Amino acid sequence: MRRQKFTTILGAFLVFACVARPGLAQTQASTPAPPAGDESQSAAALAQQATNPFSSSWLLQVQQSNNWIDAPSGHERRIQSNLLFQPLMSVSLTKDWGLYIRPVVTTVNSLPHLDRNGKSERTDGFGDTVLGVAAAHRPLFGGRVVIGAGPTFIFPTASERELGQDTWQFGPDAGVTLLGRHFIAYGFVQQWFKVGGDGGDTNQMNGVFNFTYTFANGYTIGTQPSLSVNWEAPQDNRVAFSIGPQIGKLCRCGGLPTLFQVQVEYYAVRPNVSGPTWNIQLQATPTIPALIKKTLF
Repeated sequence: MRRQKFTTILGAFLVFACVARPGLAQTQASTPAPPAGDESQSAAALAQQATNPFSSSWLLQVQQSNNWIDAPSGHERRIQSNLLFQPLMSVSLTKDWGLYIRPVVTTVNSLPHLDRNGKSERTDGFGDTVLGVAAAHRPLFGGRVVIGAGPTFIFPTASERELGQDTWQFGPDAGVTLLGRHFIAYGFVQQWFKVGGDGGDTNQMNGVFNFTYTFANGYTIGTQPSLSVNWEAPQDNRVAFSIGPQIGKLCRCGGLPTLFQVQVEYYAVRPNVSGPTWNIQLQATPTIPALIKKTLF
């Protein structure tokens, strides 16, 4: 319960900061980034950089999600809350190739479920950890298109069995980003297979798709649909797809350019058993210059 209150308070703070902070930030282009304090850059460019999965800057993103879950008959609808820390770090392998590393650490997961007697209860703790790695060539078509691929992993780091899958998982990932003058669009897909652990068989896919339009004053508007597929589940419980509007504002918090975003999603497709129906998602993405500046090879 304390963790659920904590995530609720954090969400309220992010919404307040997104609305109340003035748009003072200056930004950087989507090519190798100058220091975050370079005032010759535009707020729109840094907002675009903060949403780019192939960013040349380092993104220290925190994301909170609150999912309204359908409960079995006789039980009220319940809320699942999780708080993720998902930084993006980039390294120049050569003058033409970059390496992009993104761990997703579930620092708080508050999951409602039914116990063996059919009574509602809630389990709180850490969740499993995802590690995505992708190599990408320098932007194509005049710096507008980036294509990357690599391996992705899931590690069984959950503190409670109900909060994870208790399996080691491995598979491929791939993504593509299109950069326009005032927008960014991308898709990034990951697929995992079980390679070890005591949990059940796993064969699952996750995809995130994004379109964000950036304004000169640092405001953003767009959408970030997500798709998850559990290939091991029965066909009517296999797919979850959510979509909804997203708005954001680039702010300078203590001199650090930070993009705040809020999104309301509806699950147009969801599992028939205990599937989510709505999600309110909050993101805060501080941006810093890459800490490893030298080319490795």
